[in-house]
Amino acid sequence: MRWLSVVQAAAAFLAGADIVAALPSSSPRDLHVHERREVSHQRLHRRLDGDVVLPMRIGLRQNENAAAQSELWLREVSDPKSENFGKHWSADKIVEAFKPTDETVDTVRKWLVENGIAKERITHSDNKGWLAFDATAKEAETLLQTEYYHDADTHHDAKRATVGSNAYHLPGHIRAHVDYITPGVKSVSMNLHKRRLRRSTEERSEDATSDASATTKSRNSRRSRKAFPPDMVGKDANSLDTCDQVLSPACVQALYNFKAPNPQDPVSPKNVLGIFEEGDYYEQLDLDTFYHKYVSSQVPNGTHPKLESIDGGVAPVDNIADDGGESLLDFCVAYPIIYPQEITLYQTDDEYYAADGGGGSGLFNTFLDAIDGSYCTYSAYGETGNSDIDPTYPDKEGPAADNPYQGQLMCGVYKPTNVISISYGVYEQDQPYAYQRRQCDEYLKLALQGVTILFASGDTGVGGYTYGTFGNSGYYGCLGEKDNVFTPSQACSCPWVTNVGATEIFPNKTVSDPEQAVLEMADRPNGNYSSSGGFSNIFSIPWYQLAAIELYYLVDNPPYPYYHNGHWQNATNGGVYNRNGRGIPDVAANGDNYPVAQDGRFYLSGGTSQSAPLFASLLNRIIEERIKIGKGALGFINPTLYAHPYVLNDITEGKNPGCGTWGFSCAPGWDPVTGLGTPNYPKLLELFLALP
Repeated sequence: MRWLSVVQAAAAFLAGADIVAALPSSSPRDLHVHERREVSHQRLHRRLDGDVVLPMRIGLRQNENAAAQSELWLREVSDPKSENFGKHWSADKIVEAFKPTDETVDTVRKWLVENGIAKERITHSDNKGWLAFDATAKEAETLLQTEYYHDADTHHDAKRATVGSNAYHLPGHIRAHVDYITPGVKSVSMNLHKRRLRRSTEERSEDATSDASATTKSRNSRRSRKAFPPDMVGKDANSLDTCDQVLSPACVQALYNFKAPNPQDPVSPKNVLGIFEEGDYYEQLDLDTFYHKYVSSQVPNGTHPKLESIDGGVAPVDNIADDGGESLLDFCVAYPIIYPQEITLYQTDDEYYAADGGGGSGLFNTFLDAIDGSYCTYSAYGETGNSDIDPTYPDKEGPAADNPYQGQLMCGVYKPTNVISISYGVYEQDQPYAYQRRQCDEYLKLALQGVTILFASGDTGVGGYTYGTFGNSGYYGCLGEKDNVFTPSQACSCPWVTNVGATEIFPNKTVSDPEQAVLEMADRPNGNYSSSGGFSNIFSIPWYQLAAIELYYLVDNPPYPYYHNGHWQNATNGGVYNRNGRGIPDVAANGDNYPVAQDGRFYLSGGTSQSAPLFASLLNRIIEERIKIGKGALGFINPTLYAHPYVLNDITEGKNPGCGTWGFSCAPGWDPVTGLGTPNYPKLLELFLALP
């Protein structure tokens, strides 16, 4: 869509001219273009009527001190050497620390009032990040020295339009205080009204765009299930002699040296494990089938997670044929480790959007909205609130058969649990970088509040999925013209979460033998199941990881050319990985051959979707022990783990192939295959009990 005529646009852009003269008069001489839209991607449409009411949103510039200090604040509460370790922040303190300065708010508000927007019309968002008011198109055009156009056929509805401008202007003294304004060069889909309306809390700007229109809505990190070994049928389900074939709950206990909890022990009702799911559902009969075979003396039939439905998320399913392997794997792994502790299920998005409805590639924003209301309107990196690649609620797109959620977007309706396990993700190149940075800010804020978030690293080695239908990566799931540049995963590459890779017990080995990085070669080019790992193209090496990555490059320098600062498109030496990117994963846990009952039958499952809830469950048990002695949640654990790597079992054998290579190699210390290693529960427990 284009918002100016061809003549106006061409003249303005080719000459680099200011278009103020062509717009409404009465503007000061110090006006400057604040944002300008690329002309080449727009089409011409008619001018917006002057009396149409626009929901104006001004994203205020972030507090520069907060942006600069946020890492330091997190370090103070998460570094085991800090005197403030464990002194986590309240949600109110987070809002207060990150809000724009009073000078910014007052300056922008004063400018609006001086230009005819009465102060009674201006509201300040709860998270203090933006100012909102309704204005007619004529008022907004005068204020911003712009012209608004709309694309009436975008929705094939004369009552709706996508509204935007080609460029808008701000006085010099205001530009320093404003991040961006919507509607502006970022268009807004809205109802067309020719009367003044009260501001509606559900109106929001949706401005990010993605080149990944082909990206699936989400993916989980569970590899395809395998048939249950016929020779294991009828044998002792919890035998430690066959852990290389079937990794039962008893095998997990022996492998990581912990005992099953006593189901009669009292537990804190405030210490609940959180698990995220989207587009995958469990069936109670399958859970009961698993309990009966493997943990009948510990976990009673009927045990199930507490549902916290987000924007129409449903669970469990009534039809056994509709259940999914991801949810079942998560719960079958977690309950034997933590029960009688409970699980909260964050079932996210209605059936239409969860099943890739609308083709949007957005992921996690609606979940984060639900556990932190301030995130719904958080402004950063040119984005306020959810993007147009995210689900929109009320859901007006989904068919009736999908039970589209008709409520408002859920904001701050649930409290995050102490530990949250997430086995879903996409790839960095498949979402706008600003979108990912904004989410990463939220993970930092949650960490400041004492929330531990674990992500599965993925199951495709240094590459992506191999089928060529998962976004911007090539046929082999890799980047670059030659499909040979390594592909980092999204969300888990944020430095403020803990990323979990996968290991396995190799055939004919036992729980007493060292594990190796998981590897199952497939019969297709570049297709395999191996622990995803590598280096982010968005985020640089965080402070807690510097020494570990430097040691890795010294001990086992990868035999591949590299590039810097994430600029894989401009690499002139054939570089295939980012030398100064945040390394993933951080840790690992077993991710293969776990038994799961699905559709009434047993299968072997696995993937880093097994590893993440396994590690998360052990952390939740440790928090329970801390609560018993008057201590609290762990929060961000990475600085502690990197400072005390001896609490993990170092994995030194294995690789993660992909992109036509053998990928990276395991090595002593941290490596981009299995991180620091797998949990040694007694040592982890001793360490975290000793900390404040």
